[in-house]
Amino acid sequence: MIPLCSPKQARLPTALALGSFDGLHSGHRRVIEIVTKNSSGIPTVVSFWPHPREVLYGETRLRLDLPSEKTSLLEPIGIEQLVLIPFDHSLASLTPEQFVNQILIQILQAKLIAVGANFRFGKNREGDAFTLQRIAATSGIEVSIVPILEDNEGRMSSSRIRSALKGGDLQIAKKLMGRAYSFRGHVVSGRGLGRGLGWPTANLQIDGRKFLPCQGVYAAWAWADKNRAPFSAIMNLGPQPTVDPSSPSAVEVHLLDQEIDLIGKELLVEPVQKLRNQKRFANLEELSSQIGLDAKLARSILQHL
Repeated sequence: MIPLCSPKQARLPTALALGSFDGLHSGHRRVIEIVTKNSSGIPTVVSFWPHPREVLYGETRLRLDLPSEKTSLLEPIGIEQLVLIPFDHSLASLTPEQFVNQILIQILQAKLIAVGANFRFGKNREGDAFTLQRIAATSGIEVSIVPILEDNEGRMSSSRIRSALKGGDLQIAKKLMGRAYSFRGHVVSGRGLGRGLGWPTANLQIDGRKFLPCQGVYAAWAWADKNRAPFSAIMNLGPQPTVDPSSPSAVEVHLLDQEIDLIGKELLVEPVQKLRNQKRFANLEELSSQIGLDAKLARSILQHL
């Protein structure tokens, strides 16, 4: 897998694509393609971590792709390293000229820089793509500005992917990303409530920085081993309105027609289709009966994929 590194650990010189690239949709790939076809430097993606708005405004910015996930997505398309620039108030205070000269030229030894047309940088976001192009030109460095990609619904963006996931529309998210949305989690011990109902679940501990789809019950694929075929599954995302209404939101996965001890293992989950919203049932018998219906519907959906 390609390395995830700080600027001072990067292999040099670089041909770099600069941006967040969250969701890695087709618009992002056009920017990245510029540097993978250039032989002047190591094909590199450069992003900021944490997100600038988290540092400057205290906003929580959940990611469609965590850095560790992004490395496995970038390698097949020709990128050789992912460099994360630590974003803090000191970096935020750099003028566009200082950022380009100190970070991109001195530390990363950029020979080519590719950005999207909407790229902004520098103190108070004073610099844009053309500012970057002008500053870099004084050092003889080419900057390729890639136009924003649009389809019939508008500009391609990470926001559209998030909106689809918030609505539980996995197919729209998949179309926009050019791949299925997925997430990982470590299986931890739960209270055994699902097992008591006859529907044992793997309780997943998810990185809190990961963007998840809306609450509900889903048909899903689940991998305990990436080198083997996935298991058919149903996934519950959210609290437990019938068993414990005060419980926090959680991710529970039941493997259909399987009895496997997954405690301590990592599970890769790909929600495929939302089956229903969460609902509070009158008793546990009604809940168990509904889960049975969910499982039947999930089997039907997954068998036809």
